[in-house]
Amino acid sequence: MEIVEEHVNSLLHRREAKLVVHHVGQGTPDRISVRKLASDHFKAGLDQVYVRSIATRTGGSSALCVVEVYEDPKSAEIVPAYVKNRNLPKDQRVSKQKKEAEPRPAAPAPKPKPAAEKKEEAKPAPAKETKPAPSKEAKPPVGKEEKPAAVKEAKSAATAEPKPKA
Repeated sequence: MEIVEEHVNSLLHRREAKLVVHHVGQGTPDRISVRKLASDHFKAGLDQVYVRSIATRTGGSSALCVVEVYEDPKSAEIVPAYVKNRNLPKDQRVSKQKKEAEPRPAAPAPKPKPAAEKKEEAKPAPAKETKPAPSKEAKPPVGKEEKPAAVKEAKSAATAEPKPKA
């Protein structure tokens, strides 16, 4: 383990350190083992050391770890709950499970319709009034309007001429 960078944050009563942990032939170390290494190195209790992040480059054999070491357990109370949860062993972690909602009442069953309404539904609908078909010759087709040939020629001439540079 090497200490790459260390910063004393007197306002929050902690030391912030970046460590490089070498793990040749093994996977990336877990937070618990990095936390123990840091607590041994900084001579602090486990309740005062929190690992913020561990990053290993692909195929690399060293991990860059960001660790916060608090002066006393009371000053470590500012650590967010999710960080404290991450630094616990897996069997002690509090999992974020969806709360089991109260059983929802079943949807009310559809009410049976009285016999009189059923008979009304069986009758065919009244015939719709038919409208006379519009004559095709009365209106020109909408959308495509023919432009005069002079306008088309002016546009093609404008695009063909190169623009002068200013």
